[in-house]
Amino acid sequence: MSKPFVAILMGSDSDLPIMEAAFDTLDKLGVPFEAKVSSAHRTPEATHTYVKDADARGAGAFICAAGMAAHLAGAVSANTLKPVIGVPINSSLDGLDALLSTVQMPGGIPVATVAIGKAGAKNAAYLAAQILGTSDAELHQKLIDERKANADAVIAKDASLQEKLAQR
Repeated sequence: MSKPFVAILMGSDSDLPIMEAAFDTLDKLGVPFEAKVSSAHRTPEATHTYVKDADARGAGAFICAAGMAAHLAGAVSANTLKPVIGVPINSSLDGLDALLSTVQMPGGIPVATVAIGKAGAKNAAYLAAQILGTSDAELHQKLIDERKANADAVIAKDASLQEKLAQR
């Protein structure tokens, strides 16, 4: 049986520069993923078909990036019981329209929503990995190691700051 993968959908190819942060994070953690441009509004049948197919092939989570009306994550969530993570893209109104469209889902069709833009793309990848890590001990350990490395980096930066301040 193959490992679950993360299925990433982008409403437009203009979302790619932002979503590369998710690709990089998943690559770093060794999480398999695939990515597709598909629109909830312009290609609804293709989106539906892809979600059903990815679900059947073992997608463990979906990440959906969209700007403006940002209905992609909701459209995906309506067609799967796997976790769906929405990444609002700043394409108008500083991304607030996309944030509200992504987070304001009707009861029963949940979408986990992360920050607008690149930070959101990165956190969506981490959240997807954490979800998959609940049943993958190796991935869970990679996440533990990553958190420790991040904490160690902050501690080292503080030590450097304290040393500079002591020399004043």
